[in-house]
Amino acid sequence: MSAGAPRGLASSGQKPIAEIPHPLSAAEEPLSPGPDVTGDVGGDKEAALTNGTPVETSSPASASSLFNRLQLDDDPDADGLDTYVSTETRDLFVTVDDPKKHVSTMETYITYRVSTKTTRIEFDLPEYSLRRRYQDFDRLRIKLEDSQPTHLIPPLPEKFVMKGVVDRFSEEFVETRMKALDKFLKRVADHPVLSFNPHLNAFLTAKDLNKRQGLALLTKVGESVKHVAVGYKLRARPAEFCTMGEYLDTFNQKLGTIDRIAQRILKEQSEYLTELREYGTVYSSWARSEEELQRPLEGVASSVATCCGALEDLTDNMSQDFLPVIREYVLYIESMKNVLRKRDQSQAEYEGRLEAAVLRKQEDRTPMPVEVEKCQDRVECFNADLKADWERWQSNKRQDFKQLLTGMADKNINHYEKCQAAWESLITLLQDKQTEDKTSETN
Repeated sequence: MSAGAPRGLASSGQKPIAEIPHPLSAAEEPLSPGPDVTGDVGGDKEAALTNGTPVETSSPASASSLFNRLQLDDDPDADGLDTYVSTETRDLFVTVDDPKKHVSTMETYITYRVSTKTTRIEFDLPEYSLRRRYQDFDRLRIKLEDSQPTHLIPPLPEKFVMKGVVDRFSEEFVETRMKALDKFLKRVADHPVLSFNPHLNAFLTAKDLNKRQGLALLTKVGESVKHVAVGYKLRARPAEFCTMGEYLDTFNQKLGTIDRIAQRILKEQSEYLTELREYGTVYSSWARSEEELQRPLEGVASSVATCCGALEDLTDNMSQDFLPVIREYVLYIESMKNVLRKRDQSQAEYEGRLEAAVLRKQEDRTPMPVEVEKCQDRVECFNADLKADWERWQSNKRQDFKQLLTGMADKNINHYEKCQAAWESLITLLQDKQTEDKTSETN
C-alpha cells in the first residue's frame, strides 16, 4: 500500500484483502449487480437474513424462524471476533449518567455527566468528569464521520421528538436517551480506531468544547471521500458487499415490522391496563357495600391490582428496553449503508481514473499516475475497514439481541407468574371462606 493510504487500515488490524479487479479486463468473471440492487423484500418470499455471508440458496423467513435468522445460537468463535471490548485489554472506560435539567431565559435543556477513566498516555489525567448536552454528542459523531469516513460510526438516538406526543423533559424520556448516549459513547470508546480519534479526546477532556475546535485538519481527511464519485459511475459492487447491502435491506424490513407490531401491542396493553384498573375499582367499591361478600370481593380487587402492576412492568420494559434497541439497530443500518455508499463512491473514482489512465498509456505510454495508486489505496482501506467493522457489528448484534430477547422472556415469565400467584391466592381465600360458611351452618 502506498503512503497515500488514510490511517485506519493498519491500526485496526484487518486481514489483507484481494486487489481490486482491473475494470477493463475482459477475462474477469462478471460481478454481482451494483449497489442499486436490493433484496426482494416485498414479494411472497421474504429474503433470508444470512448475516452478510454469501449463500447459494435462500429460503423464506417465517416469524417462527426469525431467531435462527438472527443467528442467536451460542457461537464462541463468532462472539470472539471482537477482542477489543475485552476487559483485560481495555484502557478507556466511559460512562454517561446523572442527567440534569437547566433552565435559562433563552432555553431549557438537559446535560449529562460524562465520566472517563483511562491509562492512555494521550490523556493528561487518569480521570475526567464533565457535563455534555445532546448537541455535543451530535457534533462529536459528525466529526468522527468526517475524519474517519472508512469506519462505521455508531448511531445516536434521534434528536427530534413530536411535540405534544413525547415530553422530552419527562423522566422516562431523559432516562431512555441517557442510556442510548451511554451506549453510543461506549461503542466509540471500545473501537480500536475511533477511540484514538482526537475529537473523542477533546469531547472527553475539554472543559469548553468551543475552545477545542483546532482539529479542522483531521476533519479534512474525510473531505476527499465525500465527493470522490463526481463524474464517475460504479460498474459493479463486489459480491461480498452486495450481500451486505441485501442483508441490511432484509434486516431493516424485519426490524421495521417488529417495531410496528410492538407499537400496536404497547398501545393495546396501555388501553387494557386502563380498563383493568377500572375493573378492580368496581370490586373494591362493591366490597364496601356488601359485608357477606367483602373478603372475596376484596380478594378479587387485590388480584386485579397485582395483575395491573405486573402488566405495567411489562409495558415499561417494552417501551424503555425493547423498542430503543430495535430503533438503535434501524439507525445502525442507515449508518452502515452510508459507509457502503462511500465505499462505492471511492471504487467508482478508482475505476474511472484507472480507465482514463489505461487509455492515456495506450496512446503515449505515460506511467500510471500517482492519483490512481492513491485511489486504489483508498478503496483497499475502505474494504478492509468496512469488513472489520462489519464483523464487529455482527458480534455486537448477536450479544445485544441475546440480552434483549432473554430479558423479554424473563419479563414475560415474571408477569405471568405474578398473575398466576395472585389468582391462586384468591382461590385459597374462597376455599377458606367456603369452609367457614359450612362451619357456621353446622353450628
